[in-house]
Amino acid sequence: MSPPLLRVAEIELYERDVRLRLPFRFGVVTLTESPQAFARVRIELEDGRGGWGMAAELLAPKWFDKNLTLSNEDNYAQLRLALRLARDAYLGDAARRSAFGHYAAHYRSLMGAGARHALNPLLAGYGAALLDRALLDALCRTLGVSFYEAVRANLPGIDPAMLLPEFTDFGMDAFLGALKPAASIAARHTVGLVDALTDADAHALVRDGLPETLEQVIAAYGQRYFKLKVGGKVSEDIERLAAIAAVLDRIPEAYFVSLDGNEQYESFEGVAELWSRMLAEPRLQRMAASILFIEQPINRAYALAKDVSSLSRCKPVIIDESDADLDAFPRARALGYAGVSSKTCKGLYKSMINAARCARWNAEQQSTHYFMSAEDLTLQAGIALQQDLALVNLLGISHVERNGHHYVNGMAGLSEDEQAAFLGAHSDLYERSHGAVRVRIRGGQMDIASLACRGYAAAAEPQWASMRTMVLPN
Repeated sequence: MSPPLLRVAEIELYERDVRLRLPFRFGVVTLTESPQAFARVRIELEDGRGGWGMAAELLAPKWFDKNLTLSNEDNYAQLRLALRLARDAYLGDAARRSAFGHYAAHYRSLMGAGARHALNPLLAGYGAALLDRALLDALCRTLGVSFYEAVRANLPGIDPAMLLPEFTDFGMDAFLGALKPAASIAARHTVGLVDALTDADAHALVRDGLPETLEQVIAAYGQRYFKLKVGGKVSEDIERLAAIAAVLDRIPEAYFVSLDGNEQYESFEGVAELWSRMLAEPRLQRMAASILFIEQPINRAYALAKDVSSLSRCKPVIIDESDADLDAFPRARALGYAGVSSKTCKGLYKSMINAARCARWNAEQQSTHYFMSAEDLTLQAGIALQQDLALVNLLGISHVERNGHHYVNGMAGLSEDEQAAFLGAHSDLYERSHGAVRVRIRGGQMDIASLACRGYAAAAEPQWASMRTMVLPN
């Protein structure tokens, strides 16, 4: 079946504030609140059918652009500008294209427009990343199919060769058709740089009945996958990791760890020293053996300037913030990096393209060396969380970093009607406890079979009237 051709007829952008119950420090920022962006996109097919789709994403400060001279408000303005540029591009194109065709038609021009407005490539891609999900949701709803069914049949018309000559002879339809979503996925818990580890060192407990310390998280959710933040100073990082290991090592079963540098190390040598010190530290023996990969330890300004093969042979090193454009992963691969993160804020089509690269490179080498990880930018319960989970699940990733459910009090900030709608539609993923609907995690797993619903992984909608219209910069 040929992919349906569609026109983007309308785009609406909204915001809603999110307040954290616990402060979250990642890299150079400690986050306590942030707006969440919502998009509604209406499409029209050639046969006259059409409808609305939706997507959501946090306007996260100090990740897309970590320039310390910029305030959080400056970062929000950058992201709103990226959304305005993408909205104008998609609405300004009257041509009927496949869903992927709209992305491909505007990818390079949006990168150029972003550069002219002093937006780095991660920022420049943010607007399309949100709109593409809403557009695909609209297509799925119009055709009466799930996200999984649409992608496996390639109804979006995903053809990376439109942008990348390396895919000229790649069987994308066969690759997509072989994908098999699971009914559950493991949640990887993030330990931020200021997170309390035990009740003894918790200096300002919220005491809302929900887990606050790492000890409490393990007891409540049964998680066995963890993501540990490091801050870029070797001695301090060793002591922090040793304190975390003292908690994790009490888990009788095997546990698994990813180490996230968040660009805090200025050089490869600094990261190599950290790893060497970890191997030599008796308190870190079990943790070091449990590490699955090391994520973006080096500042993006230098990360792709030096070969990391010597470290990556010990523990795979992947890129995250350095995954700025569609050419970044092959450049990283040439320098010894073994993987790349999937994040919906970087674009669902970029994730699919990079997953196809891993499959091709591994087939060529008859190995499983190249891989994708599933990461989270404080995704909130509802549309954002569900669409990201569906994407990484379809790509075959078995565990995903989740922290939004821990740092935010579930759906407590939403109306009772909206909470009830999502709980009713996705009762496997959510539960009601401690006065609000929130993500349900049992034995470290999230049940997600309900994401195989009509549309892009959401059978309920937010209350649009409760939001404010986004004010877009010129």
